[in-house]
Amino acid sequence: MLIRRERAGDILSIDAVHRAAFARAYPRGTAGRPAQTDPAKADPAAIDPAAVDPAAAEADPAAAEADPAEVDLVHRLRSDAGWMPTLSLVAESAARVVGHVCLTRAGVGRFPVLALGPLGVLPERQGAGIGSALVHAALGAADALDEPLVGLLGSLEYYPRFGFRPAARLGIVPDEPAWVSHFQVRPLTAHEPGMTGEFHYAEPFYRL
Repeated sequence: MLIRRERAGDILSIDAVHRAAFARAYPRGTAGRPAQTDPAKADPAAIDPAAVDPAAAEADPAAAEADPAEVDLVHRLRSDAGWMPTLSLVAESAARVVGHVCLTRAGVGRFPVLALGPLGVLPERQGAGIGSALVHAALGAADALDEPLVGLLGSLEYYPRFGFRPAARLGIVPDEPAWVSHFQVRPLTAHEPGMTGEFHYAEPFYRL
């Protein structure tokens, strides 16, 4: 398996990864809003298969086929000022894209930082360490660029293994109060204690 930068020819494959990885989080075809209320459930490592409502999907098959919001999110991010092409990474296995993650420009107060997400892996390849490899590669690339910190909204069981911790412990809060419980940050080598304040994502994240 190779972790590499996204290329122009990967766009449709990346769409397919997020479409498959997040499909279970949108059983009613609500592309902008997952059926679950727990923000951790929007993370591919924390999707609860039991939350899928087969009856609802059967009643409205057209809606059930609606793309998850993450597919459109990546497209919008590519057109946003916060897009960082060198930090959009894919996992390639046997010449096939099987996973994707991106880091985009964010801010903590006046300090430029990064946001991680979305992270997606094809369902049939989950559990093989591909998601972990993508996160490690993304954090390493960010650190090599002297980025100070990465923030995300995600599973409290999955992300601490990469050094993420509750953002409030570092004096950082998300600008959406409902995100506080699952909002985490990973300080990198260039992080300084004075980097505190409100965390702001790139604008496309607020259209979810």
